[in-house]
Parts: sequence; structure tokens; C-alpha cells
Amino acid sequence: MIAPRAPLYLTHAPTPKISDFARLAALEACIRATLLSVMPLVIYRAYGDAAVVSRIYLCVGIGSMFFGLMVPFAARYIPRRWMLTLACGFYLAGIMMALFGGAQGKALVLLFNAVGTVTFTICLNAYVLDYINRIELSRNEAMRMVYSAVPWSVGPILGVTLLNWWEPAPFILAGIFALVLAAEFWRLRLGNGRQIARARAPAPNPLAYLGRFAAQPRLIAGWFFAVMRSCGWWVYIVYLPIFCIEAGLGDKVAAIALSLSNGLLFTTPLMLRRVRRIGVRRSVRLGFAVSSSLFMVGFLLSGWPWLTVASIMVGSVALVLLDVCGGLPFLMAVRPAERTEMVAVYATFRDASGITTPAVASMILLVAPVAGIFAACGIGLAAGYIVAGNLHPRLGLPRAQPA
Repeated sequence: MIAPRAPLYLTHAPTPKISDFARLAALEACIRATLLSVMPLVIYRAYGDAAVVSRIYLCVGIGSMFFGLMVPFAARYIPRRWMLTLACGFYLAGIMMALFGGAQGKALVLLFNAVGTVTFTICLNAYVLDYINRIELSRNEAMRMVYSAVPWSVGPILGVTLLNWWEPAPFILAGIFALVLAAEFWRLRLGNGRQIARARAPAPNPLAYLGRFAAQPRLIAGWFFAVMRSCGWWVYIVYLPIFCIEAGLGDKVAAIALSLSNGLLFTTPLMLRRVRRIGVRRSVRLGFAVSSSLFMVGFLLSGWPWLTVASIMVGSVALVLLDVCGGLPFLMAVRPAERTEMVAVYATFRDASGITTPAVASMILLVAPVAGIFAACGIGLAAGYIVAGNLHPRLGLPRAQPA
């Protein structure tokens, strides 16, 4: 006699919470933070020329932007859960190139990491817009940064320390984090988001939605803020270590400065509270004004390297503030029917900054030392301050209740 089996209850996967998305972002941050200060040093050691480093980053930025624009097109055929898993695969492929690809493979590590980042960002933002309502977006951003504070604080100096101990060590650690990220994502059972039906119409040209993006000034402004903020971080991450090496400060000074700056992510709830009090417009303008001024001061004090490092390190506090509030104009303006497409365009800010920063740096290095890049970055951040003046004064402030 066959014993009766217990009934199998079919239930829906639990609705993801803000903390779930923050945990995924933190695991992905572990991968990037571990290699953040490692990659500029590895590339610089391999080629020994800051101009060559700039050209490599320029080529990687172009390739990453092209792939990022193709992600929505690929998402028409590949379910979103597999796209995010593919992002983890790109990270692992880059790590394999670092371990077995030789000197030329080091440049491909940057490309695979960039493609993995843009794919993960597009998929994660689409999930967030599916499950988190508009009012909670700012809290989601703050919690994401708090969860990522430890990786971004520890990762840069840990990566450089491991690199100096045994060169493959930081890459192996990053690979472990990539596997844990994939496992955690599948444990959450996010599926393909709320819009899981396959499109019946032919997939459009991936560039067709750029016109709709260009027709919405708030989306353009949000994208521009992200580009300028990312340019500031590019200069801080890539060119400050090169400046420290050429100034005789060693290869750990910039990594320590970056870790200390990233430790400010623990203060993002306080920053968010301030943003809610004074509004998005004033917060964005404050962040751009302070960062622009201190990057310019860093250039003027380049004859005293320690003062330059200190000035740019303090300026990074304003970049953290921009991380908190700089993306809100875009997130508050995107239309629900255009989430995947507009998020894909917005995610190109990393690639745009990855193209703009090394391109401008290559031209500056023809006529000026590395410190000149700090001045150019300050000018770009000042442009962000000017554009932010066009935001609505009450953006992000609580709406007045009816009498």
C-alpha cells in the first residue's frame, strides 16, 4: 500500500523588500570594491604610462556603453533573471582573464567588469522600479548605500593589500563574491519582475527610445548629474593613485583615502534626512558646489601632494552626498511604461563618464601633469551646479496637504 503524500502547497514567492535589494547591491559592491583600487595599479604597473592607462579606460568605456544600450534589446529574448545571472558570469570571466590572461588580459578585465556592472545595474534598477513605490525610492537609495558602506570602506585598501601580498588574491576574492551574489539572487526568487510576459511585437531598434529620453528634460538632467558625479569618482579612483605614485607617496595612500571616503556611506541616512528637509535641488547644488571647489583647490595645491590628497578626499564627501540625491530627479520622473528602456539609458552614465574622463585626461596629459585632471574635473562639477539650478525648487519636499 502506498502511503499518502502530504499535500504540496503552491505559494507565490514572497514580495521582495528594500533590504533584499540593498543586500544584492552590497554583494555586487563587494566585487567592485575589492578591485576598485587594484585595477588602476595593475594597469599602470603593466604599461607604466598614465596616458596609456587613459586610452585603455577610454576603449573600455566605449565598449561598455554599446553593450549597455543593447541590454534592453537582449532582454526581449533573455528573461531578466538570466540577464542578472549573466552579469555575474561577466564578472567571473573578467576574473579568469586576470588570472590567466597575461598582461594583455588585464585590460580585458576592465571590459568584462564594466559590462557586468552595467548589466547588473539595469536589471536591479528594473526590479526596484517594479517592487518599490515612488515614495520609498529615496529610502531604498539610502539603505542601499548603508548596506554597501562596509564593502566600499574595506574593499579598496583590502584589495591593494592582497595585491601586494599575492597578485591573484584580490581577483580570487572577487570571484567568490560573484558566486555568492548569484546564489543570493536565485534564493530571493525574483523571477523576471512583474512584467514577465514575452513581447509579441518585434523587438524595436535599441536606439529607438533615445528620442523619448531626449524629449524629457528631467531625465536628461538626472543623467547629466550622474555623469558628472561619476566623473568625479573616476578621477578619485583612477588618477589620484597615479598622482600619489608619481609624487612619491606610494600606492596605498590613495586606497586608504578612498576607503575612508567610502566610510561616509554610513552617514547616508543623516544625509537623506537633510535632503528631505531642504529639498533635492538645494542638496544637488550643494554637492556640486563643494566638490567642484575642493577639486580645484587640490589642483592649486599640487605642489604639496599631501594637501592635494586631503583636499580631494574632503571633496569626496560632497560626491557621497550626490550619490544620495543625484539620482532622485531621474527616478522621480521616469514613466512606469518605460522603466526598462529609460533605466538602460540612465545606466549609460557610467560608460559616458568612463569615456569622457579618460578622453579629457588624455588631452590634458599632453600639456599638463596629472594634477591638471583635478582642475578639469572641478570645471565639470561646476557645470552640474549650473544645470541643477533648473530643477523645481520643491522637488523631493513633502507635498502640502489639502485643507
